[in-house]
Amino acid sequence: MSKHIHILGICGTFMGGIAVLAKQLGYTVTGSDANVYPPMSTQLAAQGIALIEGYDPSQLDPAPDMVIVGNAMSRGNPCVEYLLNRKLAYTSGPQWLSTHLLQHRYVIAVSGTHGKTTTAAMVAWILEYAGLEPGFLIGGVPQNFTESARLGGGYFFVIEADEYDTAFFDKRSKFVHYQPNILIMNNLEYDHADIFPDLAAIQRQFHHVVRTVPSNGLILMPDNVPALDEVIAQGCWTPVQRLSLENKELSLGDKKRGSDGRHWQAQKLRADASQFEVYCKGELAGVVKWNLIGEHNLQNGMMAIAAAHYAGVELSQAITGLGEFKTPKRRMEVKGEVQGIRVYDDFAHHPTAIATTLAGLRAAVGNQRIIAVLEPRSNTMRMGTHQQALAPSLTLADDVLLYQPEGLDWALQPVADELCVSNESDVDNSHKAVIHSHIDALISEIIKRAQAQDGPCHVLIMSNGSFAGIHDKLLAQLK
Repeated sequence: MSKHIHILGICGTFMGGIAVLAKQLGYTVTGSDANVYPPMSTQLAAQGIALIEGYDPSQLDPAPDMVIVGNAMSRGNPCVEYLLNRKLAYTSGPQWLSTHLLQHRYVIAVSGTHGKTTTAAMVAWILEYAGLEPGFLIGGVPQNFTESARLGGGYFFVIEADEYDTAFFDKRSKFVHYQPNILIMNNLEYDHADIFPDLAAIQRQFHHVVRTVPSNGLILMPDNVPALDEVIAQGCWTPVQRLSLENKELSLGDKKRGSDGRHWQAQKLRADASQFEVYCKGELAGVVKWNLIGEHNLQNGMMAIAAAHYAGVELSQAITGLGEFKTPKRRMEVKGEVQGIRVYDDFAHHPTAIATTLAGLRAAVGNQRIIAVLEPRSNTMRMGTHQQALAPSLTLADDVLLYQPEGLDWALQPVADELCVSNESDVDNSHKAVIHSHIDALISEIIKRAQAQDGPCHVLIMSNGSFAGIHDKLLAQLK
């Protein structure tokens, strides 16, 4: 009889992924969550995983062999109190994953404040394209695959390495448990203000994971990111390869020298980064032509190529494979287009992500109208930590519509005021930014502004939540 695992908080992407992996390993898996709803509920049901809504302790009687506790669980939760009082066997998701799966695989971990989901999906796809059948656990829905987690049939395992804490009883970052052979550190900024007091606290966690990368492994990181340089300066026992994104034309001599010794370089061939050259040690390895846009995706793609190449994939094959990559859902995903009005869904939850996403879209569409619609929903956003950086991150949009959700701890009006002041010279649009607290009114405002202009219009909707289904509602009303 297979061992029984019960997962508390099973409907999150990460914990749902662990449930799928455990099931594929042969365990009997059940789980519960406060809200059981699609798409995760249907994905888990399709795997034969029984779900319970709510946290009545009766779900732990008879006791499972192991309870995996999600990091959304806290003291006071009825199931948490029950398992502690009765000394049931329990662990965290990252620790269970490390013990039962990752110790037996070659692990490629993708970390950073931004781009983890996309880059992890890119690495997994390149390895798949090369016939290596990787396993993976990705915090999103990669469109080159049919699932966000699988064991795979090979030696490699790609994991999105989150710096958020592990569980109520383990406040280390999740990625400390993963013991990667290859660690990608894409970028590092202050985020997760609900658990980290400052950037130095996050850097400490990043150095914890650096300490676990073996000397025969590899660390990949961008050039000239002080926050990451400071992490490496605390001590590093692993080879490091750096990436440079060159925005200026390099001389032939610079290219052959690898531009001051940087191992990987990229050179945009188009302003929107939909085509770029790949250089390794100063030698041109090939050209990526794909459907993605934005310099941030160029960096994600270069990191994926570098990681896959170190894992044994020929550079030419990695470059060709990346050209067939499809962006994960909710990463500049086109939800639909009606009468020249194109609607995008993007996960942007940080001013830097907002700015880079808008820059990529602006480079792609030129002077066509962009309407940016933002819900500040992440814990850090709701606390107002990035309030000062929000208006500057939105300046490339022609119109900015801000949603003031219930419970937001600060007023959005100063952000709107700053955007309007910066736009006073625009005679046709003296009110660049407006605020709405009701979804229906927000949709009406979007439609009014989108239809007021001739020519194509791009509506970029940004939130790390469902945003009350605004995308489908907007498209339905446009039709």
